[in-house]
Amino acid sequence: MENVSNINWNDLIRKEARRINDNDLGEVQSVEEGYIVTQAGVLDKVTYHLPKNLVERFDGHNLLFRITKEEAKRKYGSD
Repeated sequence: MENVSNINWNDLIRKEARRINDNDLGEVQSVEEGYIVTQAGVLDKVTYHLPKNLVERFDGHNLLFRITKEEAKRKYGSD
């Protein structure tokens, strides 16, 4: 399990983004300068632009964020 300082940000593409209580925040689409772009949903897609400073850790498969799904949608989500 990698803490934030050891994450190779380029390895995150196509990995799952999740809230620590296992809420789905989608799949990582790209990593930008200060944020990570994810997309969730099949028919009703939501795109999130989540700040990197909210990343808790990366377990090799899932990128875990310190944020609720509701807060992510309200502050960082777009349809």
